Amino acid sequence: MIATVRKRWALWQAQRLPPAAQIRLTQRRIFIIPTQVGAAFFLALALMLLVAINYQNSLAYGLTFLLASLFVVAILHTYRNLAGLTLSAAGGQAVFVGEQARFRVRLEGVERAHQAIALGWPPQPLRTQDVPEQGATECELDQLALRRGWLRPGRLRVESRFPLGLLVAWSFADLQQALLVYPRPLEGQLPLAAGSDDDPEDEGARRAGLGVDDFQGLKSYQPGDSKRRLHWKAYSRGQGLLVKDFAALSGRDLWLDFDALDGDPESRLSLLCYWVLQLSERLQPFALRLPGVQLEPAIGDSHREACLRALALYGEQP
Repeated sequence: MIATVRKRWALWQAQRLPPAAQIRLTQRRIFIIPTQVGAAFFLALALMLLVAINYQNSLAYGLTFLLASLFVVAILHTYRNLAGLTLSAAGGQAVFVGEQARFRVRLEGVERAHQAIALGWPPQPLRTQDVPEQGATECELDQLALRRGWLRPGRLRVESRFPLGLLVAWSFADLQQALLVYPRPLEGQLPLAAGSDDDPEDEGARRAGLGVDDFQGLKSYQPGDSKRRLHWKAYSRGQGLLVKDFAALSGRDLWLDFDALDGDPESRLSLLCYWVLQLSERLQPFALRLPGVQLEPAIGDSHREACLRALALYGEQP
């Protein structure tokens, strides 16, 4: 029964509040109900009215109707504080399992300023933000990354209790946000580097290309080159953006192979993630092989990100 109700509620939300990367809150998207304070206020008004009727006191009538009119005006102002607000997804950075994922949401006020706008994903506490008139502000929302892959937080709750807190105007906004979560790095022994076998034919052999063994000069910076190899002294002398070029030992390329490891798939992915981070830090070329995925030997930030992405999305449907 509960599952059926939840399914119908989700279907109704999808039809009434369709997802979009940018959403403007209008009358169709905003709902408003009394808060607990508002319900107590309304109950007090009812009691005051009964007292006024019982004693036929004009002053009690006047106070009751004055407070009732205040409640009615609060409905309009609470609604107007949320109406016209534009929300849009502002992206976020990838994280590892166990870290706090940060989603950025952009709030924009076009017609008026919006005070004390609260947003977040219940049951987590909502974060309050003011939006200036004809201006915009960004709000960062945290969510714990519990599993690798795409983290999709779902519908964002946006509400306003301004100005009196007697009513709450709220809406659900699906901004189609998603963040990539990498496996949690699991420390383990690194594989032997290429060319480390005790083969006399390989000893001392070199090959041109990227490596970490022997400095052989400077070359012009190309997109994808590691920023750790930038030669800042040459740049300060006005010689342009140059990177240090190295020669690596020849021999077999260093492959990180999923099938060569023992243990369950998640442990293997975590160990491979640790190796990818370590080898990237050492500026050592490496390759990655997963079932159905093969990344050739390379080095640099782009190669590192490609390997981490492949590990994060392993086993997921394309």
